[in-house]
Amino acid sequence: METRYLAIPLALLLACSSERPVTSASRAFEDSLASPVPKAAAPRLANYAMVVSAHPEASKVGTLVLQRGGNAYDAAVAVQFALAVVLPVAGNVGGGGFLLYHDRNGSAGSLDFRETAPAGATRDMYLDKQGNLVPGLSTAGPLAVGTPGTVAGMATLHKQMGRLSWPSLLQPAVALATKGFRLTEKEAAGLNRTRADFTKYNPGSSPAYLRPGGGDWKAGDTLRLPELGRTLARVRDQGRAGFYQGETARLLLAEMKRGGGLVSQKDLDGYQPKWREPLRGRYRDYEVITMPPPSSGGVALLQMLQMLEPIDLAQLGYHTPLAVHYITEAERRVYADRATYLGDPDFGAVPVQKLLDLDYNRQRAGTMRTKGRATASADVAAGKGLPGYESNETTHYSIVDALGNAVSCTTTLNGAYGSKVVVPGAGFLLNNEMDDFSAKAGVPNAYGLVGGSANAIAPGKRMLSSMTPTILTRNGKVALVTGTPGGSTIITSVLQSIIGIVDYGLNAQQVVAAPRLHHQWLPDLLDVEAGALLPAAQDSLRARGYRLNPRQPWGRLDIIHIRPEGTLEGGADPRGDDTALGY
Repeated sequence: METRYLAIPLALLLACSSERPVTSASRAFEDSLASPVPKAAAPRLANYAMVVSAHPEASKVGTLVLQRGGNAYDAAVAVQFALAVVLPVAGNVGGGGFLLYHDRNGSAGSLDFRETAPAGATRDMYLDKQGNLVPGLSTAGPLAVGTPGTVAGMATLHKQMGRLSWPSLLQPAVALATKGFRLTEKEAAGLNRTRADFTKYNPGSSPAYLRPGGGDWKAGDTLRLPELGRTLARVRDQGRAGFYQGETARLLLAEMKRGGGLVSQKDLDGYQPKWREPLRGRYRDYEVITMPPPSSGGVALLQMLQMLEPIDLAQLGYHTPLAVHYITEAERRVYADRATYLGDPDFGAVPVQKLLDLDYNRQRAGTMRTKGRATASADVAAGKGLPGYESNETTHYSIVDALGNAVSCTTTLNGAYGSKVVVPGAGFLLNNEMDDFSAKAGVPNAYGLVGGSANAIAPGKRMLSSMTPTILTRNGKVALVTGTPGGSTIITSVLQSIIGIVDYGLNAQQVVAAPRLHHQWLPDLLDVEAGALLPAAQDSLRARGYRLNPRQPWGRLDIIHIRPEGTLEGGADPRGDDTALGY
């Protein structure tokens, strides 16, 4: 008689429960419930360098920079500004993000250009006199705007690590905005859905995102953004000062005054990106390098990998009920920790070392039920003994250059088209990142995430983020560059990209195309994309106590997998217009 859990260390097994062994016949039944591994899909291959981003025009720009002798960091700058033009739903100059790199010499670093709360922000600024959260105040309009960090972040990256001239990297974005570009079907639909909000939050002006003459945008229509083109030209010619000072700053501050926003010249002058030491962990034969706080994603990802490593996921099967159970139980515990302990490390002690302690996470894993029964989220709290203390429409790009440098960058306005505010005369969208703070402890934000005092609003503070740019290395060489948008689902999607490559041997395109699953502790639901689970697997999970929540597709994973022979394998998410290009 064989046991179902041969791959799990005995100590962990005993700590969980004493479930009876499972016969070969019952194992065959369990395996029959598995969703099929996604059908083979040919990934984009390259021998030297590759760019994978959310829009074909941005990928073309990045690849051209690499072909002209630029490095991965040059390409990141060019792709970032191109996305600000061709992907207005998430690409930006009025937002922020996180960038992770691994260079050809084996060193790694991370750049935090996350937005900050304006100096005039207060802890209870989104509450009424009775202390209740005012709906919509933190999600749309000028008061939802944090101090943008993107331009400063890109300028800092280029100054320290770029090779080509700054103007040459900005010029493609200037040209795209000025001459115009053809809308894809997805972007045309997004602009049409947001038309009422553009009108509501931009009184007295007519943003270029509204179709001239009215009516709906259609795929193939040309969108021209002349005001944004002039803003980008100022950034091209003046660097950081072209955004944070002079004409662009004047226009931004005039909009803040008109709409009651808080960003001031003092905020713009004082904004600084921060180089931070990345987090490092191990999973199987790989080193995992990821983003530190104020990203919650890196900590959560490494916690989940520590909990899951003793479990032979490959032996359990792809999306079998038992494999889904273990992954979900890990997610449930990690998101509880996230809500309690994570915030901006510059404003309070974040217990990263304790959260990443192997004994701590194995103890947390020991409370997972091996009988495959769901643990009610109401029965799961954050781990004990620690000091108390993003949006679906983000975007991500992955780059590897011919020298072996790698960049994983996730950038965002937060919600789709951010605050919906377009700066008159400057033509760029402003973020609504203030919603990523805990406006009130215990009250979910727009993505259902619950937070506590560690992520409370404070002037100059960076709001917590789920963005999780990640790079895996093997024997010191880059093996996987991964990341995605998706708000609270970012962390679990990145996790699924890693186990898809490492445990299940999927290729890059299979990984990004595979239907996804997600659990974030609260609400106590297992989100399920269509096709992620066969009907029998769904029935089995319901019988185990899981509440399944069918959802529309989420996230847009863009990954580069370096195969053992050195070939670059790109996976571009079919949920969007994502494109992998290389040479």
